[in-house]
Amino acid sequence: MYIGTHLIDPPLILAPMAGVTDLPFRSLCRSLGAGLAVSEMIGSQPQMSNTRKTQLRSDHQGEPGPISVQIAGADPSFMARTARINADLGADIIDINMGCPAKKVCKVAAGSALLQDERLVKEILEAVVAAVDIPVTLKIRTGWDHDHKNALNIAYIAQNAGISALSIHGRTRSDKFNGAAEYDTIRLIKSQLKIPIIANGDITDFKSAKFVKDYTGADALMIGRAAMGNPWIFNEILQNKSICATLSAQNIAKILIPHMESLYSFYGDFAGVMIARKHLLWYLDTKMPKNISINIHSDIHSNIPKEISHESRAQTWRTDLLKCQDSKTQLTQLKIILSILEIYQSSLL
Repeated sequence: MYIGTHLIDPPLILAPMAGVTDLPFRSLCRSLGAGLAVSEMIGSQPQMSNTRKTQLRSDHQGEPGPISVQIAGADPSFMARTARINADLGADIIDINMGCPAKKVCKVAAGSALLQDERLVKEILEAVVAAVDIPVTLKIRTGWDHDHKNALNIAYIAQNAGISALSIHGRTRSDKFNGAAEYDTIRLIKSQLKIPIIANGDITDFKSAKFVKDYTGADALMIGRAAMGNPWIFNEILQNKSICATLSAQNIAKILIPHMESLYSFYGDFAGVMIARKHLLWYLDTKMPKNISINIHSDIHSNIPKEISHESRAQTWRTDLLKCQDSKTQLTQLKIILSILEIYQSSLL
């Protein structure tokens, strides 16, 4: 699939997620099979331009291209200005957020709240497309609620405004992330529009990816929450087989430890540790059995401290990670947990 002149290969895209898709995580997912990774949304209000948050979200040093930056807001001139700034900073693609269901975004008439005002949608899209010489994409939901599902209207507005590709999450704003995503709307839009369509929502493994791709006919798939703690999902979809559940502790460590180190480097030691906590908990929620029963012998398992028993470990690993205040302690704790996971996996053989 092409977005403008940019080939997205494979056609698997990491969805923009605030607080998740920072530079370290985007780079990781690209290395594990994502063909494109979209940045966290950057607010278009002028007072946000020079904040540390915006500066970090605009950092693309060493990031593999094409680089896609998502912007959010409700003022066409501010959105155009932000698009130009990010194009100058190295963005290859500008993505417009009209899908975020968060209350703090919608209460300022941005994100999915914009779906209620088709005239303003048109003004924003035309302003941003005219402001830059790079492709502009759009991310939406199926509508504000089930009584106002206007995604098809928005899709035609987008195509006529010069949008290069359209991502559709198969839920309304009122759904937030509840219930199951529906794909009939995406399928309908794909059947009627000429621009590339990207399907999003409840793509959690290779089986659901195949179903959504076949059912909607979408040109690409976008994976969001399912990649949190599980960046291997892109490789799983590419290989069309389950690999995530059978990863060894050693293979997990090869990804997880460098990811933590990249967070410390990117944010600094203190902030990096704070941000790493949520990633660690996501990883361990998906990879660490909740109730493990193993025998740890300190004379055999020399990399595990003598005072640690498997009983206390099963109950306190999450708490211990949350207590860590510096990167050295956090990494040490993580290595202990991975060693316990390795012992557990060996006991199953």
